[in-house]
Amino acid sequence: MDDLKDLNSLGFTLPSPAYIVGAILFGIIGFAAYRYGKKLSLTYTKWIGVALMLYPYVISETWMLYLVGGLLCAALYIFRD
Repeated sequence: MDDLKDLNSLGFTLPSPAYIVGAILFGIIGFAAYRYGKKLSLTYTKWIGVALMLYPYVISETWMLYLVGGLLCAALYIFRD
């Protein structure tokens, strides 16, 4: 328990369960989109899939994770063909 207090005093916090679920969900969607785009040679679909897999590493707020993930999924829907 002292280790968690030490990390909190340095400014490090653990992500919430909602953040972890969102990161896993969007990562799986991104992986599926990447595989689909690669199989059918769809450039936009492939790169949106890569973005869905990687963006949780640079966003730390849960609401922002879901906002960006929703926008990327909408872009995936628009560029599906």
